[in-house]
Amino acid sequence: MTEPVEILLVEDNPADVMLTREAFEDAQFPHRLHHARDGLDALNFLRRTETHTQAPRPDVILMDLNMPRMTGLELLDILKEDAILRSIPVIVLTTSRAESDIWRSYNLHANAYIPKPVSLLEFEDVIRTLGNFWFRKVALPHPPEAD
Repeated sequence: MTEPVEILLVEDNPADVMLTREAFEDAQFPHRLHHARDGLDALNFLRRTETHTQAPRPDVILMDLNMPRMTGLELLDILKEDAILRSIPVIVLTTSRAESDIWRSYNLHANAYIPKPVSLLEFEDVIRTLGNFWFRKVALPHPPEAD
């Protein structure tokens, strides 16, 4: 892997954003972490509208479910219906352990559902594992228009 992985983090909690940034830095793999504060902001990023006209196409979306304006489930539903965006892998990283959220996320074609760990060390381990699997092992799709 020579090019940094473009990651879109969709998260409304500033503390979780900071924690995720730090965990990705500690994981030590080439990446660019972009942030959207909720589903609507993420949709603008992905469609390159409003303040995100120069946004790159992310290789992976890492998102929370419980957010204002547009929830993660609402965003996931829109993404997987969009012919251009549906190929971007979506990893749900959320505090919810509700079976209904897990079921609905996979039913909407999430690629993974990970309950947020409680401790900092566990959270760093999750990010490191994500990095090793998704960014070192998995072949990520790159549509012709992104090349």
